Amino acid sequence: MESFLSLFDPNQDDGFDEEPELNGNSSGGGSSSSDYETDANSNECALGLVGGIPTERGNLIFDFEQGMLPPEPQIGNVEYKLKLVNPSKQRFEQLVTQMKWRLREGNGEAIYEIGVSDAGYLQGLSDKDMNASLTTLKQMAHHLGASTSVLRRKTISSRRVVAEVLVRKIPDDQHNIEVRVAVLGGADAGKSTLLGVLTQDELDNGHGRARLNMFRHMHEIQSGRTSCISHETLGFDALGNVVNYKYNEMMTAEEISDRSSKLVTFMDLAGHRRYMRTTVQALSGYSPHYAMLVVSAGSGCNDTTEEHLAIVRALDMPFFILVTKTDITSPDATVQELCNLLTTIGCRKVPFVVTNTDEAISAGSNQVSENIVPIFCVSNVTGTGLNLVTKFLYVLSPGISNAEKDRLEQESCEFQVDEIFRVSDVGPVVGGLLVQGVLTENMPMKIGPLPNGSFHPVTVNTIHRNKAPCRVVRAGQSASLSFSLDQDLPTLRSGMVLLGDMGNSPDEPCGTYFFQAKVSVLFHATAIYVGFQTTVHIGSIRQTAVIRGIMGGERLGTNDCASVMFEFVGHPEYVRPGMRILFREGTSKGIGVVTQVFPVNKTIVTK
Repeated sequence: MESFLSLFDPNQDDGFDEEPELNGNSSGGGSSSSDYETDANSNECALGLVGGIPTERGNLIFDFEQGMLPPEPQIGNVEYKLKLVNPSKQRFEQLVTQMKWRLREGNGEAIYEIGVSDAGYLQGLSDKDMNASLTTLKQMAHHLGASTSVLRRKTISSRRVVAEVLVRKIPDDQHNIEVRVAVLGGADAGKSTLLGVLTQDELDNGHGRARLNMFRHMHEIQSGRTSCISHETLGFDALGNVVNYKYNEMMTAEEISDRSSKLVTFMDLAGHRRYMRTTVQALSGYSPHYAMLVVSAGSGCNDTTEEHLAIVRALDMPFFILVTKTDITSPDATVQELCNLLTTIGCRKVPFVVTNTDEAISAGSNQVSENIVPIFCVSNVTGTGLNLVTKFLYVLSPGISNAEKDRLEQESCEFQVDEIFRVSDVGPVVGGLLVQGVLTENMPMKIGPLPNGSFHPVTVNTIHRNKAPCRVVRAGQSASLSFSLDQDLPTLRSGMVLLGDMGNSPDEPCGTYFFQAKVSVLFHATAIYVGFQTTVHIGSIRQTAVIRGIMGGERLGTNDCASVMFEFVGHPEYVRPGMRILFREGTSKGIGVVTQVFPVNKTIVTK
């Protein structure tokens, strides 16, 4: 063991900073919508001061009521235009090129502020010029195969008008733009009920009727508690109308996907502490774009809520909060508790209580670029505030630039297996996330690692996404895969990966027991020593590992950073340098980045 640990490089530069705070962030359709409107004047949750600190909303989000906006960002998917009236042919081509760039920055979505100067001044336009500008913008979008929808239109001084327009272009190889949202929160917070109301468009009866469609097992129906991961979808058409199971009488998940230009996929995760490992594995393995933290107005922030919040922050995942059961008790005390929690030194977020449609649009447009956490107060029984949530989800961007997406698609295929099913007449089916590359039907792959660290050749037969068949999956998309029935498959398990078959390439994939990571301990009651056993989460991997070495010291306490050698206890796993690691045991938890791996019977791979 001593000779093996001599390979461990404590001085390796892995790009993982020593000083930054690793325990925090570094940086409805139809008539139902109007029935669900929240009156900003009647909701006393709208705080001028959040935790005693001025929020300065005008500097954080795009608020037309402030008289001006922040200066136009040079990067991102937001563009300011004073007017677009009768541009020349050359100017029109320049505007189209600019729109194409903004759409790439927003992964198919861009926000245009019309009647606003580059400095952010709301100068406004006459009705005639505004209509002409919107027509030009629509022609620009049509030139790129995109659609436009006016999010809001406001009259300012001297009867002049400003408008905010969403431009959306669905990629040529996709049916729609997808946003994955993980639903977190303590038991009895109302997570499954909330998803039942949103996806079925039927209010709850106060006794949990809406949640029955979310459960997958009989014991979940009997106990009322989610124990596994379930997936539900909510769609939006090009005009922003909600597409769900109430859209028509015979609506199916496949039809929701076909009719929607944007699809929000919810992952309903367990809230009880006994299922915490399953919840963390879903957050790590499926890499959702956002987390939705659900808190009951009655019980407030409990230990599970704070635990989920800490994990989301550790994964550096943007999130927003829904306070439910406002029909039973006032949410004011819970909102104030959340504001105090979010503004603590370890979190340093700016809570923003959403009380009207304008604020919902602004919060959705700036969820990633600003350090704000939108808070919604809703009721699943009366429907209060639900229209603000759907409007927010409609403008919410996936948050990954097209440049990064293109880079990932150029890499070799890597599909992380998170769930395994057995379907009659189909055989084994694996569900998970395509981390990088492009996966197609009948594509030769290798699955593993097996107990000896090797990989087994397989061929992908069929692919399903959002409960509908498809032919191709691209980096960042989740899917379910089946294999040819005549194939001899090894024993499948969660945590395996499917890699592109490179033939007889010298760089054959191989599993590993030992790996090195630069870690930071977020919390531990005492100290971590060599021999400490913990559950390690790396992508879809969830396995017990033992700390075999701590470089530069003998122990690790809260907020300590060090290079650490881990050893998997059960079987080898496929790990690459640069992968994010999250480890937890009881209340102890930490994060880090893999810097070095030691494949079974292979040479060392370093970053």
